[in-house]
Amino acid sequence: MAHLTPELERYRAEVEEYARECGLDFFETIFEIVDWQQMNEIASYGGFPVRYPHWRFGMEHERVAKSYAYGLHRIYEMVINNDPCYAYLLECNNVVDQKLVMAHVLAHADFFKNNAWFVPTNRRMIDEMANHAARVRRYIAKHGYETVERFIDCCLSLENLIDPHAPFIKRREEDHSRPGLEEEEEPPVVRKLRVEREYMDSYINPPEFLEQQRRKLEEEKEKKKKFPSQPVKDVLWFLLENAPLESWQRDVLDIIREEAYYFAPQRQTKILNEGWAVYWHSYIMTRKALRPSELIDYADHHSGTLASHQGHLNPYKLGYELLKDIKERWDKGQFGKEWEECEDLEAKRNWDRQLGLGLEKLFEVRRIHNDVTFIDTFLTPEFCEKHKMFTYRYNEITGWYEIASREFQEIKEKLLFTLTNFGDPFIYVVDGNYRNRGELYLLHRHEGVDLRLGYAQATLRKVYQLWQRPVHLETVVDGVGVIFTYDGREHSHKEIRLTQLFLPSLSRR
Repeated sequence: MAHLTPELERYRAEVEEYARECGLDFFETIFEIVDWQQMNEIASYGGFPVRYPHWRFGMEHERVAKSYAYGLHRIYEMVINNDPCYAYLLECNNVVDQKLVMAHVLAHADFFKNNAWFVPTNRRMIDEMANHAARVRRYIAKHGYETVERFIDCCLSLENLIDPHAPFIKRREEDHSRPGLEEEEEPPVVRKLRVEREYMDSYINPPEFLEQQRRKLEEEKEKKKKFPSQPVKDVLWFLLENAPLESWQRDVLDIIREEAYYFAPQRQTKILNEGWAVYWHSYIMTRKALRPSELIDYADHHSGTLASHQGHLNPYKLGYELLKDIKERWDKGQFGKEWEECEDLEAKRNWDRQLGLGLEKLFEVRRIHNDVTFIDTFLTPEFCEKHKMFTYRYNEITGWYEIASREFQEIKEKLLFTLTNFGDPFIYVVDGNYRNRGELYLLHRHEGVDLRLGYAQATLRKVYQLWQRPVHLETVVDGVGVIFTYDGREHSHKEIRLTQLFLPSLSRR
């Protein structure tokens, strides 16, 4: 890696001045020049070249390197959410690309600093990653590479079982400690109703009443044994607190969980974050930094960034176009009760109150929204119609993908469904002492899509490695309630009544 050349340093100062004039507020940003091999290495480590050793980073490097060699993609830059931000520029970029990338990076840095979903993230994560790597290497030296690697494999396979909203929720302190498994307790004593005459006892306290009271006491006793008291969405946290792990294993699991929470906001804001960066690099380049001789190169790069590809949603394109639409609507006053109640299409097409509130609204959107709220709040029927959006499906008869619907509601629901919880299933810890045997009971909150059986079974095996007791997963398969179980030797399943799957409330951990 190398520092910027004098020429690039001059361009950096120029672009940074333009960005501040536009109102962007970002951390100090340190740019480094790297060649394509170094860029591939950094990308394979998720932007952090100081991470712990593991084969998955090598696998990712192989994929990225081959993709670059075959001309399938090219990484122009990388930027890290840190204070200061670190950004890596590709050495072989031409001057116009370097200026564009600098503007793009500064917009990302502004987003990292000011978006609400990034507030809980560690702003010294590059140092923390180095600390994580040092601790893992210390465990490797003590316990052996294969032992530590296998345990990291297990933890990484479960790294998505977190609650991305947990950092924003203040909860009361609860006792989630693991209860004794073999505590002997006296059977519950049923208290009879008081009677004045002994011969009235069988009438006042009939056997069916006493049995009902006994069952109620048994249920209350079982509830006291059950932990956690409310379903927990952060499965990794629950395992960290309660699984029978050695101290080094607990530390490694904590490292994996901490890094998962660090990267979660980037997954939550991919569309908005990239749209914000494209919007401002486009604005800065076309109105301030671009020279006439650079126009063609810029247009070629910019069009490539916004190009749509078959079978894929381009987050750059969707985010950029939606932000432009918000800017236009708030500049013209195309919002609010009057706009919503207007039924004259011609009047709506020519609607312009000249409010000029677009830029203010964009900065508000950048400050408070993630992808789900961004799409839910600002996607409109007019936008979908203008951009010819549709949903598609696979036709098993013809063997082709075909348009399923152009209805706005279906398009919006499909997008939100894909983005909610990153498209991952909702899994909760319901009972850490199931059947009073120390077994773990998980619940899948079914959202209309069945779990993939192979993935579910593999997940149960990995959870068992940490919990060391049988693990159960309650879900729905083809409309039928099913409990999958792994006891350390084999998988099994049984059908259950569907009504058991729906709890009155699912409080997140």
